[in-house]
Amino acid sequence: MVQTPSNMMPLGTQASNFCLPDTVSGDDLSLQELRGEVATVIMFICNHCPFVKHIQEELVLLGQEFPSKGINIIAISSNDVESHPDDSPEKMKTLAESLGYTYPYLYDETQLVAQAYDATCTPDFFVFDKELKCVYRGQFDDSRPGNGIPVTGKDLRNALDAILSGKAINPNQIPSIGCNIKWKDWKKY
Repeated sequence: MVQTPSNMMPLGTQASNFCLPDTVSGDDLSLQELRGEVATVIMFICNHCPFVKHIQEELVLLGQEFPSKGINIIAISSNDVESHPDDSPEKMKTLAESLGYTYPYLYDETQLVAQAYDATCTPDFFVFDKELKCVYRGQFDDSRPGNGIPVTGKDLRNALDAILSGKAINPNQIPSIGCNIKWKDWKKY
């Protein structure tokens, strides 16, 4: 398993709008429809990645806890499904339903949204304030498959708690680490 760090979008970057199909509902959903009143978390994940599997239970808890506080969560998979069929929209729907994701799990078939966000790995986390400006981009926490550190979501949760309490988010943020996004043949990193 190759460990790829996130590219760390500059803080203050405006979120790029998108409209993608939700694999659970079948509806096309836009960022403008899904954004939270207080903040919006956009995470690039997928089904097959061991780094994502490692934190899935905590991702479910995140989705249960924060939307009622005005922080909406959006999950996006941008992987090439020809090379990684476990990440197909049908399997994304099955996984989202079996785990109980309470947020949309969108499919970025063209990979243009991943490119717009400069996403490079799964998981890759971005938090935008109510004006959709980037205030956090980085790791979920220090836990990785096999390192023995409990999965807590500490880094992401600290950022979300700071937003909710009106405090500044520490700008010293640690890149996420995960599997590289599986780009189609025309897109190589």
